[in-house]
Amino acid sequence: MTLEQFTRGEGQLARRYDYDDRTVVAVDFGSPTDASVDLVDDTVIVVVDGEQYELELPDGADDAHTFIKNGVLTVEMEGDR
Repeated sequence: MTLEQFTRGEGQLARRYDYDDRTVVAVDFGSPTDASVDLVDDTVIVVVDGEQYELELPDGADDAHTFIKNGVLTVEMEGDR
């Protein structure tokens, strides 16, 4: 999983937090007028103001949850990362 693709835009911040039982990825897209996120198989698909981003989840990432609120994408993954 590479977060560099999300930091192309000026001011976009991407962080990865590793805990004992889970990993959390957070990406701040600022204040988009239109944003959505979907999880298809092992791919997180994010559409922000007409631009699409795809993020492949690592092997062993179980029970992934995604949501976007106030322009911040959050991906929570359990299992071996």
